[in-house]
Amino acid sequence: MTPQQERAVVDGPSGGSWSRRGMLTGLLGAPVLLLAACGGADGRGGQGKGGPAAGGGGAPRSSAAVITVTPADGTTGAAFTAPVTVSVAAGTLDSVRVTDPTGREIPGRLAPDGASWTTTAPLASATRYTVAAVAADKDRITADASSAFTTATPAKTFTATFTPEDGSTVGVGMPVSITFSTPVTDRRAVQQAITVVAEPGVEVVGHWYSSTRLDFRPAQYWAKGTRVTLRLRLKDVQGAPGVFGTQSKDVAFTIGRSQTSLADLSAGTLTVTTDGRVSAVYPVIGGGPDHRTWGGRMVISEQFTQTRMNSATVNLGDEYDIPDVPHAQRLTASGTFVHGNYWSPRTAFGHANLSHGCIALRDVQGAGDPTTDAARFYASSLPGDVVEVVNSGDRTVDAANGLGDWNLTWADWTAGSAI
Repeated sequence: MTPQQERAVVDGPSGGSWSRRGMLTGLLGAPVLLLAACGGADGRGGQGKGGPAAGGGGAPRSSAAVITVTPADGTTGAAFTAPVTVSVAAGTLDSVRVTDPTGREIPGRLAPDGASWTTTAPLASATRYTVAAVAADKDRITADASSAFTTATPAKTFTATFTPEDGSTVGVGMPVSITFSTPVTDRRAVQQAITVVAEPGVEVVGHWYSSTRLDFRPAQYWAKGTRVTLRLRLKDVQGAPGVFGTQSKDVAFTIGRSQTSLADLSAGTLTVTTDGRVSAVYPVIGGGPDHRTWGGRMVISEQFTQTRMNSATVNLGDEYDIPDVPHAQRLTASGTFVHGNYWSPRTAFGHANLSHGCIALRDVQGAGDPTTDAARFYASSLPGDVVEVVNSGDRTVDAANGLGDWNLTWADWTAGSAI
């Protein structure tokens, strides 16, 4: 190789397996096998052969180059947040290769003087890595080293739970809502490890409600038929000092037909619009003067054919306890539902607001009649459908109360992003 050729290779790109002389296969084939005898337990390499001694006919000369690998050979519990470094004394590095058990190579960078090499990508926790390196002294006599080490398992971890579920079909208002098991202090690092992508494409932005809740949504409701994928890449991401994520997974869901509903509590109606046309209008009962229904846009998050509603659970004492409320669909975390009602007179629907804050439609006890208004609305609904309440006499619901993300303007929403 001419001096010009050697310079061209030295100045080339560095990566997971790097070779000064562009001969990685030749350098790391036989020498790696040889190192079973010459590699030291402290991560220091042995000396290779460079040809006969001066004067000819003598024993091969040993290389003056001495390679050191950090973490040292045999290390267990190595810090996965620290890089792997390979250095050489009395020589320059010709090649370095760091691999995990699958054979994936960890990229790295050679120092300008050729005396050291450092990984440039993070390691994984609880993983065994092998290192193979070749160096040469000033006379181009080579030395090689091999070692292996295992990274530590984090002592403290955090996980994420998410809505909606993988494989589900949801309404156009369904945000991606993520709750963390422990408070996150490095919000930027965690948010960078989570992406939400849509097909067809649309900008999706995250918003932190608190140190344990991060939601994602587009500027407008999803288009029907959109396929959304949540990509969690939290494994080994440090969410707080000494606390690391454990998950690496994808979650996909599909947006169904477009359906939104408008509850006008002054008119006493619930108007349902499906795929751009009014599909139903139901008479309803809203919250009475002492218990007004929240205003604003709320998203159906849960559905129950029947459920118990007890006033004690919403800090209203013993005002009611109904064991079999039919066709109930949750709108807020604080206890607002749109549900069936069999105990109020038919004349109240569309004419009186007398509930404790919920929106009620006509129904029968036992939820057994599919022709009632509540049953029909329930059957037509999906989690993720939006119910907007107007003229209720109360303020707009807090965006963090359930899945009320759409009550924030896009400017306010994007202001809550850590990226």
